Amino acid sequence: MLVKGVPFSAENHSHCVMCGELNPLSLRLNFVPDGSGAVSAFFQGNVLLQGYDGILHGGVISALLDSAMTHCLFHRKIEAVTGELLVKFAAPVPYNVWLTVRGWLVSATPPLHVLKAELLQAGAVMASADAKFMQRYQYNGQY
Repeated sequence: MLVKGVPFSAENHSHCVMCGELNPLSLRLNFVPDGSGAVSAFFQGNVLLQGYDGILHGGVISALLDSAMTHCLFHRKIEAVTGELLVKFAAPVPYNVWLTVRGWLVSATPPLHVLKAELLQAGAVMASADAKFMQRYQYNGQY
């Protein structure tokens, strides 16, 4: 049974293409904490998300991994943006299978947060990511 995740930044993220509830094109990812400090979500692609025939597009894979790490921070009440993202593709990912995307915090020295994520198919790591996120500041309309 899935428990609805409660992202810290729901109102600031409601139009996100990966998880936004107000975006009609959103993939509607629902990240939940797993008890170890990580968050995870289940996902199944569709024909519109292909790169090569039958294969999930690498940009979609990268976005899934980035989203998992972002939500890991949300569940810690941290808003941050991706500063660096290194994705490693281990195997072609079929577009139409159920996948698990998981993200966790490695270290934090605010405003810098280091995270990892992985995309799994039936327990096998299909892609992984290492990233650095920078905590967001409150924008008041001026620089």
